Amino acid sequence: MNKSRQLGFEIRTLNNCVKRFVQSTRPKEFEESTGVHIWAIRYFYENRDKDIFQRDFEARFSIRRSTATNMLKLMEKNGLITRQSVSYDARLKKIVLTNKGIEIYKIATKNIERIENTLKKGITEEELLSFYSVSDKIKANLEVTG
Repeated sequence: MNKSRQLGFEIRTLNNCVKRFVQSTRPKEFEESTGVHIWAIRYFYENRDKDIFQRDFEARFSIRRSTATNMLKLMEKNGLITRQSVSYDARLKKIVLTNKGIEIYKIATKNIERIENTLKKGITEEELLSFYSVSDKIKANLEVTG
């Protein structure tokens, strides 16, 4: 084993490479959306059969109310979501994706698949399973000590 390589440094370098690749291949439709917006869009899309409110969004993403408010206002301003009243409580407004938000979800899904295929190119299923196993162990080590 090469003792001059450090695991933390390798993970950080790998993270930087992935971020640069994702940024360099970012579709033009994402210009007004951050990575967190894309995650939010995915959450809203995958739960579109339920009424999702700001408090649900805050809980799911472990964010403060003020952060959620600002983020949702920006997403609404950019035409990705709307907030609609519900018949059973006049105080509540559910969050609904717009057609533009749904389109962004579809583009993002294809983009993620393309990125995943690029990341996995030349890696066998056995190597991938080994990577996931090692990754899980590293995360568990950090949970114990962190």
